[in-house]
Amino acid sequence: MSEKYTLNVAGLTRELTRYPVNDRLDIAAFIMFSDVELTVKCAEELLKKVSDFDVILTSEAKGIPLAYEMSRQSGKPYVVARKSVKVYMTNPISVNVKSITTKDEQMLHLGDEKAAVIRGKRVLVVDDVISTGESLSAMERLIEKAEGIHVQSCAVLAEGDAADRTDIVFLEKLPLFFK
Repeated sequence: MSEKYTLNVAGLTRELTRYPVNDRLDIAAFIMFSDVELTVKCAEELLKKVSDFDVILTSEAKGIPLAYEMSRQSGKPYVVARKSVKVYMTNPISVNVKSITTKDEQMLHLGDEKAAVIRGKRVLVVDDVISTGESLSAMERLIEKAEGIHVQSCAVLAEGDAADRTDIVFLEKLPLFFK
């Protein structure tokens, strides 16, 4: 039977399953997909804490429900950095990213149309969990390439050492489980 971690966030409690990353480390899997109540409450709480912004940027895929809900509640648009170039993307800009939860290096892409939404705007980066900061760094590079202005990064949870960072906004800490 898998070990669990009890998470309390935005006035709600969830039981997270722990999964091995390698022989020395487990993480508690925080997955907002299908949890509408959690997504709505976390978006509400994050919007109380973040700086003023014009547009939200998130990466595909786990940050999308949160970015959508923050967009809905704030009335401001959101853009998704895609993990593959789609046929409808003209002149895509791309950056590479290596995340703790992904085995291989990936790329994030924005086509001209989505880059134009960011250009000259104050951009809030939104993610579900910040851990190593690699995904945030990649999204910041995308903002720079799209000629936007990165104002802040936020997430529901800061995992491990990310909880000590002062340059991000988050609701709760998520521990790493060393063996």
